[in-house]
Amino acid sequence: MTTLGTRPTVAQLTDADTLPPPAMRLRELVFGAACAAAVRAAARLGVADALGEAPTTVEKLAAVITAEPKPLRRLLRALSCYGIFTERPDGTFVHTDMSRMLREDDPQSLKYIALWCTEPWTWAAWPHLDDAVRTGDSVFDELFGKGFFEYLHQDAHESAHVFNRAMTTSSRQSALEVADLLDLTGVSSVVDIGGGQGHVLASLLEKHPQLRGTLLDLPDVVAKADPRLREGGELADRADIVPGDCRREIPVSADLYIIKNILEWDDHSTLATLRNVIAAARPGARVVVIENLVDDSPSMKFTTAMDLLLLMNVGGAKHTRDSMVERMTQAGLPVGEIRPVNAYLHAFESVVPDHAAEEATAQVR
Repeated sequence: MTTLGTRPTVAQLTDADTLPPPAMRLRELVFGAACAAAVRAAARLGVADALGEAPTTVEKLAAVITAEPKPLRRLLRALSCYGIFTERPDGTFVHTDMSRMLREDDPQSLKYIALWCTEPWTWAAWPHLDDAVRTGDSVFDELFGKGFFEYLHQDAHESAHVFNRAMTTSSRQSALEVADLLDLTGVSSVVDIGGGQGHVLASLLEKHPQLRGTLLDLPDVVAKADPRLREGGELADRADIVPGDCRREIPVSADLYIIKNILEWDDHSTLATLRNVIAAARPGARVVVIENLVDDSPSMKFTTAMDLLLLMNVGGAKHTRDSMVERMTQAGLPVGEIRPVNAYLHAFESVVPDHAAEEATAQVR
């Protein structure tokens, strides 16, 4: 509370005092598509790649990316409102931390993730979110006449390329964080289940020379595994690549099983995968499930948006903390420590108990 005629101190200001009025915020939010489109345009034009470390005029940038200066200034001004690029008093533009991440050569580049989240099919799907909420099902098949991945690889080759680049970028960046998080004392073998190209596994093998690892994923996926893991690669002598579907069988015994960002299917498929892990594992083996959470994350605006996108394109869902614990417990994996990996990923630790394998095998059958 402040008294009449006095100005509140910074400590007395609340979020309501510092935020714009509700009507202004709502107007800005319903124009969110404009912000996403502006980020996509900047990424496709290569604006961040063209801008060096020195302040640069719009005219020079326009010449490099082959664009018209006046609309380019309008694009950069819009992005500057969100902290992507900064306009200086003299009219030149400079990088910000976020604009640098739109550069292709930045170690933390989000260029392809920005493109993936704004691909043409997303603009067709978002207006039908209300239908997905009413039915609880994907809207993709009705919109495009086929399933999401079938459409991606048959009809949208450029989008498939962007998807692959985005997933590779995201996996490489989080792989190092996962490798730093996990204590592998006493672990000599690890399996990366549904591990894509195997970036997590490669990071673990590089950090722990005593470790042997297995990458398990669908045949078309592991065919494009990280070159470090394939024949002739520097980690190939300690890596096995096994094609397979973890929802059907996990034919590998190991000290540690990692399941990262794949338990986004229906409950039956999720439980089948977890029980297949138990059926393959020895009692005492560790299981680490790593997932985005929609209720306990500093990056909830990101994770909840991904959750809605999953609903629309494949009918999938991200987990809450409780739902992940419930699925693991139901499968027979008691959950121990839960730790953040980064702002949008959490690791759920478990140890396979005695007699769990027999029970899991029976339930799978």
